[in-house]
This record gives sequence, structure tokens and C-alpha cells, in this order.
Amino acid sequence: MYTQLQANLKPRHKHTYVIFSSFTKDTYRNLPSFSLSLLPFLQKSHFSSSSSSSQWFSILRHAISTSDLLLGKSTHARILNSSQIPDRFLTNNLMTMYSRCGSLVYARRLFDKMPDRDLISWNSILAAYAHSGEGNAENVTEGFRLFRSLRESITFTSRLTLAPLLKLCLSSGYVWASETVHGYALKIGLVWDEFVSGALVNIYSKFGKIREAKFLFDGMQERDVVLWKVMLRAYAENGFGEEVFHLFVDLHRSGLCPDDESVQCVLGVISDLGKRHEEQVQAYAIKLLLYNNNSNVVLWNKKLSGYLQVGDNHGAIECFVNMIRSNVQYDSVTFLVALAAVAGTDNLNLGQQIHGTTLKSGFYSAVIVGNSLINMYSKMGCVCGLRTDQFTLASVLRASSSLPEGLHLSKQIHVHAIKNDTVADSFVSTALIDVYCRNGSMAEAEYLFENKDGFDLATWNAMIFGYILSNNSHKALELFSHMHTSGERLDEITIATAVKACGCLLMLKQGKQMHAYAMKSGFELDLCVSSGILDMYVKCGAMVDAQSIFNDIPAPDDVAWTTMISGCVDNGEEDLALSIYHQMRLSGVVPDEFTFAILVKASSCLTALEQGRQIHANLIKLDCSSDPFVGISLVDMYAKCGNIEDAYILFKQMDMRNTVLWNAMLVGLAQHGNGEETLKLFEDMKAHGVEPDSVTFIGVLSACSYTGLVSEAYENFHLMREKYGIEPEVEHYSFLVDALGRAGRTKEAGELILSMPFEASASMHRALLGACRVQGDTETGKWVAEKLMALEPFDSSAYVLLSNIFAAANQWDDVTSARGEMKRKNVKKDPADLIFAKVEGLIKRIKEGGYVPDTDFVLLDVEEEEKERALYYHSEKLARAYGLISTPPSSVILSNKEPLYANRFHHLRDGMCPCADNC
Repeated sequence: MYTQLQANLKPRHKHTYVIFSSFTKDTYRNLPSFSLSLLPFLQKSHFSSSSSSSQWFSILRHAISTSDLLLGKSTHARILNSSQIPDRFLTNNLMTMYSRCGSLVYARRLFDKMPDRDLISWNSILAAYAHSGEGNAENVTEGFRLFRSLRESITFTSRLTLAPLLKLCLSSGYVWASETVHGYALKIGLVWDEFVSGALVNIYSKFGKIREAKFLFDGMQERDVVLWKVMLRAYAENGFGEEVFHLFVDLHRSGLCPDDESVQCVLGVISDLGKRHEEQVQAYAIKLLLYNNNSNVVLWNKKLSGYLQVGDNHGAIECFVNMIRSNVQYDSVTFLVALAAVAGTDNLNLGQQIHGTTLKSGFYSAVIVGNSLINMYSKMGCVCGLRTDQFTLASVLRASSSLPEGLHLSKQIHVHAIKNDTVADSFVSTALIDVYCRNGSMAEAEYLFENKDGFDLATWNAMIFGYILSNNSHKALELFSHMHTSGERLDEITIATAVKACGCLLMLKQGKQMHAYAMKSGFELDLCVSSGILDMYVKCGAMVDAQSIFNDIPAPDDVAWTTMISGCVDNGEEDLALSIYHQMRLSGVVPDEFTFAILVKASSCLTALEQGRQIHANLIKLDCSSDPFVGISLVDMYAKCGNIEDAYILFKQMDMRNTVLWNAMLVGLAQHGNGEETLKLFEDMKAHGVEPDSVTFIGVLSACSYTGLVSEAYENFHLMREKYGIEPEVEHYSFLVDALGRAGRTKEAGELILSMPFEASASMHRALLGACRVQGDTETGKWVAEKLMALEPFDSSAYVLLSNIFAAANQWDDVTSARGEMKRKNVKKDPADLIFAKVEGLIKRIKEGGYVPDTDFVLLDVEEEEKERALYYHSEKLARAYGLISTPPSSVILSNKEPLYANRFHHLRDGMCPCADNC
């Protein structure tokens, strides 16, 4: 066995393996029926095959807490019979259930059949062998063999991995096994973790390796009373009386309060040191109400325990009353027995009286008395007010971070932690930093962070993530750089967070460096890290790298799939996004509401109505159609694809109080040129009590612009500021300027541009310049063109339009000057200008011949897809500007590049703009 253990603690070689077998539905078909008390929760009708795996967890937790193996097996069988393939998280919980219920065989069978294991899976099976390893040498050997396999499969571990491993070391009885794990913990930077070092101190003490235990004990930053007691007992059992005494003095100086067991341990070995040492310890213990030399209390306690052992609770209580009446000096053991007896009688009044006695005598502060009080009240169904510890505060802080009033609650908890002197605790301070960061209170978070003693990885991770939340990713990367250069230990959370910061800043070079660091550190296989790297590449537009990362993920989850799909849409590759979605469905991963919203957006960008309908059908089938975000995306998609009727049907079926929904419908109607319908919908919106926002007025003003409703545009422009307190932005001014230009009021539009509180954009000047050309407004057109040339000196449209304005006014010298300026600056004509010229020629023929041709084509000789889209719009816009064709025939403008664009032109005829910015 010695040789086997040595071999199993060292990895032979590194390789990754995947087991593709899985549980079949018949595995537990013949199991006995489940607990009748949980029958309603396990009915097949209650859990359908499409239900979330989280619905089984409450039953599994109940099985674990009651050690009910039969219930756990039955639950597993029901999961399999429901045709639901357990995901990795559910399988890990099933494995834990079998382990806690004493069925190592079933836990191991589940583990062996898992197709993809994560670190939690390995930790769970190691914990199962550690739990069953006491007195079973085979299980100990197999546990170490599993750890060797873990090191061959996964390059990183955590403290939760070392916990069962250390327990196996203690069960093995071999000192060298503990020393090997000690060396491994030192190698991965976990040796000074509070739990790991504490467990090693306990193991070395039990094996008689006092010097090694003391070395670790002295190096620990935080030591509780239990750990001090371990060292005291270790010295006492090995006969080191003087060392015990000095250690007890150090315990007193540490500020911690020893318990009864610590005092008895010291008194048992220092009698040989002299009477003075013994008297000092006794005096100190008496001061703390932990010791008295009245031998009668021992006899009374034995008598009390005798009653309790035979189940005579009333006899024990009567004995306790007689003891009080006899004025015998009681101790903490007395209360321990008395409270246990009261708990058995369910006499709450008597229990409260004993509680009062503990308070009066000061024994309530003893740990065993406090635990006995809690036990007594719990058994009687009365949970008393308890002193919160660091774990309680940390849990409450995490819960408060998700509440609307979380910041106010967190500040109150912060004050409570200061009063309880627990604010310096690592758990509490980290939770406080996290909650302040999530609520945008970075000053408070930084104060806590800067005043924290020593390095704590969780705190640094929380601070880095906090800077990202506050849109200060530069500061997050500075903090990461400081950690790295200082040689501090980093984990997968640190790297994933730093990668996220690179993505937020669109820093591709730094993101690639993070990727290389993750590979070097062995964290690239972690799903959290790989998903973060994938998201970074997507945000930076490096889709080739993103695809490579995505292909290397062994089993992408729904987050990874959605990230890849979203990246394709954000980078203009909508067709690829739909293709990846098809692969996602074939892989068996179920998309969520967010995935569907992105897919609907992809269909909208492609104006692919049929594809959008198919996605709509899929989300109805998967019960995702009720999500408001998805519904709004569907309304927008149907509107942009030209099906305003279906958009309106969906709109009426949804929550009419949602402002974003109303905005989607308003913009959809406006894009179709339905100005009057848009304004009517706006009145309905106000009648429903829905508060309009800035986007609402963009839709309203765009509708007024498209349909030439100048007075309505002015009315709503003033309404947004005077009634709703919304300051107009450049988009609102742009639509008002466009409305004035379309109505021929170019001078007024120019004055509006000059009165704006901010600089007008080039697109706004360009639109007004086009209107000046149509209206023949040479004066306004000249200064608008000068502004446009200053903003975009190499934009050919400004020179061409200005030249045409001068030509229409017979100002040929100015035409020559404009053309000369264009040539002098070496401004090249955009392909769009050629199309304008061709359309002008077509319009001239229309004027001369008095007819609209059916078969004339304008071929577009351009390479870039985006330019081609824009040319359709600008050509059609020019034709409309001449007022010759209100709805141009589909034969006027076609493409020699791709038939798809000809179909898009049909939408354009209905008032829709195919440009990416919706013009």
C-alpha cells in the first residue's frame, strides 16, 4: 500500500481524456418508489422534460440533510425518466448527494460516466472518498489515485481540492503523504491559506511532528481558539509542560479568550513546573469564569449527567434546582447538562430561566453554553437573537447588493461590523468592497481597500471588477499589473476579470497578452477564462481569433454560444450568426431569451422576414416569447422587414406600460412614412400614462420629417423640453432641420443649425445642402457647403452639390471655382456621385420625354457591400427630391452584384431605408 500511495500522489504524464458514455434512462428504472411526503414535488407533470434542472435541487438538498439515500436515488431516476439529460452542475449535485448518503459506489459510477468534468466534479469525488476513507485503506489509495488523475487532467486546483486530500492524508496514517501534499500546496501558493495551513497543523500535531506544526502555526496570519487548542494539546500530549505554559501566555496576549478545555489542558501538564505557574493559570481562568476549585461541582455534574444518560430529563432538572438551592458553585458543564435536559422536556419557560442564570453568572459567553442555548431554543422552535459573525455579515451583504435599497442597507451593516469589530475580517471587508462597487460608491470601496492589511486575493479581485463596473477599466488593468509585478498569486477569476477590462477598452494587443498569460498559467481551459477571452476578441472585432478560441472550448455552454452569436451580429456578420445558431441547436445547448433577442436582431439587420419568423416559432416552442426584451426585438424586426401589421399585433399583446416597446412601434411606423399613424400612437402612449423619453421624440420627429409635418415637428420639439424636461440632442435637431429642408424652409433650417448649443454634424450639413440644391437656395447652400468642407474636406458630395447649386443659378464662374477647388485638393468622386449623375440623366429624359421608363437600369459598379446599400438609398432619395416619382418603380435601380439587393429595394419603395444607420 505504501508504494501505491506514493505512485498515486505523483502524476505520470499529462493528458486530457473525455468519457462519452452517459447514464441511460433504465439505470434506476427498478428503484423503489420515493418518499410519499415529497410525492407532489416528484410528479412527472410537475417537472417536464424542458424544465430547468434547478427545480430538482431542493429535493436533493433534503435528501442530503436527512441522509435519505432512497429519496436521492428516486430523484435521480425521475430526472432520467423525464428525458432530461443532467447537466454538469446537476450531476455534481447528484454525486454529492450519493457521497453524503453513504453510497460511494453510485457517486463513483456517476463520476466515471461524466462526459465533461470540471474542478467541482473532481472535488466532489475526492470528498466522497475522504468521507469514506476512515478505516478503509482501499478508499484512501483510490482517493490518492484520483488526485493523480486530476493533476493529469486539470492544471489548476483550489483549497476545496486540498480539503479532502488532507483528510485522506490523516486517514492514511502516513506522515510522508502529508508532507507531499504540503509541498504541493506550497508549489501552487496555497500553503498559507487559512484552512490549508490549519489542517496541516492539525495533521502534523496528530502525527507527533510538533516542530513542523509549530512552524506553520507561527507563520499563519489568523489563528482561532480551536487552532491554539490543537497546539496546546500537541505539546501537552508530548510532555512539553513549559512550552504549553508559554503557548498559553501567547494565547492570552493574542486577545483571544481560551475555553474550559484549553485551561484543563494547561493545568494537566504544568503542575511539575511549580506551584506558582499553576496558581497563575488558575487565577486567570477564575477571572474569566472558566475554572473553580470546588470539587463538589464535579460530583453534582456527574449526578446530573447520570439522569440525562438514562433519559430522565425531569430528574436532571430537579437535580439542577437542588444544586442551585444548595449554593453549590456551578460551571459551564452544569449548564450544558441542564439545558440538554430542558430541551428534552419542551419547557420553554424553564429554559428561559436557565438562560437568565447564564447571563447573570457570565457563563453565557462560554462557547459550549452558547451552543447549548442555541440547541435548546432551536429544538423548541424559538430562534433567539444571536451575535452575528463574519460569515453572517458577508452573506447578508451579498444579498443586499441585489436589492434596490442595497446601498442604504449595506451602510447600516458596515456600521454594525465596525461596532462588532469584524470590519477588518477578510470575508466582511471583501463583501463590503463588492457591494460598494456594485452600487457605484467607489470612494468607499477604495477607502476599505487601501486600509486593508496584507494581501487578500478575493479583495483584489473584487476591486478589479469594481473598477470595470464603474467604467474605469484602465484602473482595473493598473491593479492587475501591480499584482503581477509584485509576484502575488493570481487565480482564474483574476485573469477572467482582467480580460474583461481589455474587452471594455477595446485593447486587442493587451487582450492577446492576457490570453498568452492565461495559456502560460494553465488557466485557458477554465470555462470562465476562455469565455472571457472569447468575449474580449468579439468586442475588439477580432472574429478570426474569436472563432479559434470558440472552436477550442471542449463543451461551450449557452454563454459561450451566445457570445459568439452576438459578436457576429455586432461585427456585421449576421448570416454567420444564424449559421452558428444552427450549430448550437445541433449541439443540444438550449438558447435563452438573450440569445433569441440577438438572433431576432440579426434577422432584422438582414431584413430576412422568413428567418425571423422561424426564430419566432422556436422561441415560442421553448417558452421564451414572454420575455419583454425578446418581444420588443420582435416588434422591431417585423417593422424593419416591412411587416408592420404583425409588428402591431405583437405590440398590442405585450405590456403596454413599457416605454421601450412604445418606442419600437413608434420608430417602426415612422420608418414606413406613416407620420399621422405615428403621431396618433404617440397620443395613445400619453393616454396610457406611459412617460416618453428621448428616443420617443426621435421617433415622433422623424415621422414629422418624413411626411413634411413642420408645425407638428415644432410642437413636439418644444413639448419634450417644456413638459417632460428632456433636453434636445443632436438627433432631435437633425430631424427638425430635415423637416424644414423638405418643406423648402432652408434659411430657417440654417438659422436653427446656428442656434444649436452644440456643433452640427457633417450629416446634418449634408442633408441641408441637398435641400438647398433642390430649392435653389444659393445663399444658404454656400455657407453650408463651406461648413461641410471644413468638417470633411475630402468628401466629394459637398463640392458636387455646391457646383450643381451654382449651375442651377447660372453662376458658372462659381461652378468652375468649386470644381477647381475639388481638383486642387485632389478630392476623388465617390461612386455615389456617379450614380447621382446617372439618375440625373434619367430624370432629364423623364422631363424631356414626359414618361417614366419601365426597363431602364442603373448598374452599380462598386465593390463594398455597405456602399452599395447606401447608393440605393441616395439614388432613390434624389429621385424623390425632384418630386418626379413618389414611389419609384423597382426597375429604376437594380444591382449587378447580388440579387438580394433588388429584393431590398422593394422595402425601400415602402419607405424603409436599408442603411445601417437608418439615415
